[in-house]
Amino acid sequence: MNSSTSTKIENKTEPNTQVKQRPPQQPESDERLKKVSLMTTLIRRPELGAIAGLVLVVIFFIIFANPAMFTLSGIMNVMAPAAQLGILAIGAALLMIGGEFDLSLGSMVAFAGLIFGTALVVLHLPLSLALLVTFACAIAFGTLNAQIVLRTGLPSFIVTLAFLFILRGLTLVGLKIASGGSTQLRGIRGAAGDSFLTHIFSGNAFTGLFSWAARHGWIAKFPNGTPTVTGVPVEILWFIGLAIVATWILLRTQFGNWIFAAGGDPKAARNSGVPVNRVKTILFITVALCATLVAVLTVMDVGSTDARRGFQKEFEAIIAAVIGGCLLTGGYGSAIGAFFGSIIFGMVMIGLSYTNIDQDWYLVFLGGMLLLAVIFNNVVRKRVTGER
Repeated sequence: MNSSTSTKIENKTEPNTQVKQRPPQQPESDERLKKVSLMTTLIRRPELGAIAGLVLVVIFFIIFANPAMFTLSGIMNVMAPAAQLGILAIGAALLMIGGEFDLSLGSMVAFAGLIFGTALVVLHLPLSLALLVTFACAIAFGTLNAQIVLRTGLPSFIVTLAFLFILRGLTLVGLKIASGGSTQLRGIRGAAGDSFLTHIFSGNAFTGLFSWAARHGWIAKFPNGTPTVTGVPVEILWFIGLAIVATWILLRTQFGNWIFAAGGDPKAARNSGVPVNRVKTILFITVALCATLVAVLTVMDVGSTDARRGFQKEFEAIIAAVIGGCLLTGGYGSAIGAFFGSIIFGMVMIGLSYTNIDQDWYLVFLGGMLLLAVIFNNVVRKRVTGER
């Protein structure tokens, strides 16, 4: 075959060997880069229900309550019980995000009050050592709760329900022994003395600032010049500080990520290297410490402890956490949400006394708010955002 023939064959077959170039494919968009509407972003926030509920409650009391409720004195009256409940609710919220419950925290308040009062009044320990013993007992019982749950595989609901009765019974028996037959132990404030620790766990803060403000006419005062509000109750400062620390831990630390992972899918979390058992143990201890802190604050405030201290607070704390956006299934929630949920409780609890409404409606409010919060968390969020 000559060269000319070969060239013709090559030219004839060349078009058949050409491959058409496909247009470059557009990269698939990443769902994480998709823009989300402001409404969807707000609905995804756990705190939305609590903030909305707080706004509605404020509007209600603005309309129906005595205006004195919204004075500085009225606000402090609302915030004091809200702070005590809120400390419990923040601890309960962290544990619920981690996928567990603690129904013994109300009884832990009473039991810790017994330990603290006995250490001061009966054993005559100094305040610092009494505090150390009390918080050590809280750590022990928190660890015990956690280990029973984790080692037996029993639901934390059942285990802590048992400790609800155990701790309440121990408190009753212990108080009768410590007080000589009574279910109340007095003289705690006098036994505590007047050390710097006394002012950390009782009384008011910023008293000098409030006196100065009263002298300059910035806040209300009595005819003798004494301010109607002498300072900020220390439990409010503990409440705010704990909310800030808990929020920082959840949103800014590795341990916060572990909490969400342990509550969302413990098996997957373990496979990813998350120490689920250790995380849950720390959370149970945290709840016990929060209950003990409330016990110390309230006992130091009134100077006595009794067997009914903390009664039913476990339910109120869990309801406040649910209002704040915590899912009953774990893996989702917010400490700030529990913060606002507790303020709602305090506002309703005290606010009803500023109205002509029977205060027994407070119980109806508890059940109603729990039901609405669960509906919001488990139905509305599923339909609008597709989350579980």
